[in-house]
Amino acid sequence: MWLPTPIYERTPQLWLLMGVLFVVLGLYIGFAYKLTVFYLVLGVFCVGRGVHIWRLRSNYRRARAGEDAPGEDTDADTAVN
Repeated sequence: MWLPTPIYERTPQLWLLMGVLFVVLGLYIGFAYKLTVFYLVLGVFCVGRGVHIWRLRSNYRRARAGEDAPGEDTDADTAVN
């Protein structure tokens, strides 16, 4: 599925926001409500998912930047004919 770039770039923040909102909602309504634990677990899951996506993208972008960095020695640059 293709997403527009602005939406695609904001998905980690969306997951984090949803997670924080679920945790706050769970704490706000209290433990007298039966679904409080569900809200808290869902919130922790969403936060974890957001952090995971953020780390994956960060690692990928660092790896891509390392490949394209100017001035790095490669086998083709150091080969002697």
